[in-house]
Amino acid sequence: MKKLVVSKQSSIHINNFSSILTIDYLLLTNSCYNINMKTLRECIQEAGEKKVAIGHFNISNLEALWGIFNAAKNLKLPVIIGTSEGERDFVGVKQAVALVKSLCEEFDYPIFLNADHTYSFDRVKEAIDAGYDSVIFDGAKLSFEENVVLTKQCVDYARSINPEIVVEGELGYIGQSSKVLREIPTEVHLNKEALTTTEQARSFVAETGVDLFAPAVGNVHGMLVGGVDPALDTVRIEEISKTVGVPLVLHGGSGNSSEDFTKAIASGVSIVHINTEIRLAYRDGIKKSLQEDPDEVAPYKFLKGGVQAVQKVVDEKLKLFNNLK
Repeated sequence: MKKLVVSKQSSIHINNFSSILTIDYLLLTNSCYNINMKTLRECIQEAGEKKVAIGHFNISNLEALWGIFNAAKNLKLPVIIGTSEGERDFVGVKQAVALVKSLCEEFDYPIFLNADHTYSFDRVKEAIDAGYDSVIFDGAKLSFEENVVLTKQCVDYARSINPEIVVEGELGYIGQSSKVLREIPTEVHLNKEALTTTEQARSFVAETGVDLFAPAVGNVHGMLVGGVDPALDTVRIEEISKTVGVPLVLHGGSGNSSEDFTKAIASGVSIVHINTEIRLAYRDGIKKSLQEDPDEVAPYKFLKGGVQAVQKVVDEKLKLFNNLK
């Protein structure tokens, strides 16, 4: 039986004698339907083939979403919107889906929604059921065995709901806070012995069946005061990429150097996560607006500074990730 995928949430099964249309109403209403638009899987595959990376940027509100979307649309590049558990609690799980879906439909644009760093099966399930395009189960603080079991449970559930949902697994602890750091957290170890090994990566991907893999390669969540984080182990990235056979994801991208990004993407990274830099830009953009006009009380006016600041950061990152001038 041949399977023709017609959207991220519905499919038509065809054989030589009959056509069977199977539609799950809940999933269909959460989809961004366009038979001609590339799926997230296709965008990731294309990024790998071109040796570029898709930018993944987190949001906590509508202003950040507009800043990210405006930058991506101006450059005609696909983009992934991320919401962590805390961000989902603030924005609303279904509300985040509705916001991203509205942009996808109105502008006929490849913008996707990812449930960033999710620490339990129940919350992964919640995001999948709500209509997220992709999910990350983060079991990096668990034992290898526990991480494998829970990640595979998430993969199996996603496959049972919709095979187009992309599932990412993570191995190696890099911290959890998207904030400015005065020093590397004591529980994060960046020595070579503490990084994800090729053998660990191979076993994890094979046992879980994840679509994307996020290793610890010298990256850390948040960014150090001064804006420059320790160098990435791009040799390790290349070794893992050649070993696992699935696209790699770089988390904790805020604060890494342009040179590190370029090398990491050339070595096999297909998605790069940025959050802390977005938060800083948003805060400072609003601060600047209010300093310039302290009597302004209309949010839609003083919040524009935040939108524009976010857009500027995203524009710079997307050009870097895609080798654009």
